[in-house]
Amino acid sequence: MHARSLEHLRHDHDYSLASQQSAERRTLFVFWLTLITMAVELVTGYLTGSLALTADGWHMGSHAAALGIAAYAYAFSRRHASNVRFTFGTGKVGPLAAYTSAVFLAMIAVMMVYQSVDRLITPISVRFDEAIAVAVLGLLVNVASAVILQFGGHEHHDHHGDEAGHHHHHAHDHNLRAAYLHVLADALTSVLAIIALLSGKLLGWLWMDPAMGIVGAALIARWSAGLIRDSGQVLLDAEENSKLVERISRLIESDRDNRIADLHLWRLGPGSYGCILSIVTDDPQPAAYYKRLLAEAAELQHVTVEVNLCQDERCGPER
Repeated sequence: MHARSLEHLRHDHDYSLASQQSAERRTLFVFWLTLITMAVELVTGYLTGSLALTADGWHMGSHAAALGIAAYAYAFSRRHASNVRFTFGTGKVGPLAAYTSAVFLAMIAVMMVYQSVDRLITPISVRFDEAIAVAVLGLLVNVASAVILQFGGHEHHDHHGDEAGHHHHHAHDHNLRAAYLHVLADALTSVLAIIALLSGKLLGWLWMDPAMGIVGAALIARWSAGLIRDSGQVLLDAEENSKLVERISRLIESDRDNRIADLHLWRLGPGSYGCILSIVTDDPQPAAYYKRLLAEAAELQHVTVEVNLCQDERCGPER
């Protein structure tokens, strides 16, 4: 009986979603697509002596590196999901990769501003037809990549069951978001480049190219700042989830005279949370009793309960 109870209490710490397997496959596919496009542009640029092709090829390479980070994060999380060295699983590898990619994205924005300002100060001649063709090619590749990353997944249930999967449907995968933002940034750069190049070719507005570069850099910097903020909050366990906190309080304190004395909530993975709960009550029950009260909150995947006997005349304000 004791061994059976012990086995019942044990559980794994793999808090990944089934949808992350799809995200990993999509990210890897987009990584290879970007890498192949980079190689084609660099080789063609070398053979034709085109600086536009060569520059866009290296630009593609920078985003391929970021996509590679995202793909590696998924693979690492999957391979080490059951590794006991990771106390609460590998759910934060994704946000860590996202944070790294966001910093990389910010560096790209800074580089774009530097190149744009340099181009404003020292204008150079542009081979418009060739440059426009390169920008259109880059745009097509990035639009296809964005569609694959954003709409290519259909799995919404995790290994914890359909009920939990329902609550995870809108879970934020920061790693996938980082990969998507890199592709979107590249697509935006291509769109702005096409507008600038057409303006230069048809109207003679050579200043439009560096001006669009600065506009694009500003937008990319804004996306980067948002991703740094969101993924950083997860890494520091500073993410706010007031709705889930209110839900936990309602489920516990609506039963008997239970009062929550202390509550710690943190993210374990996309849509999965850990919770340490200290309860004060006149009528202490086994920890399993309070866990059953929280069963409705399926996103709570790791719950630790401490039960304390109330020492005062009452444990909380009258209802």
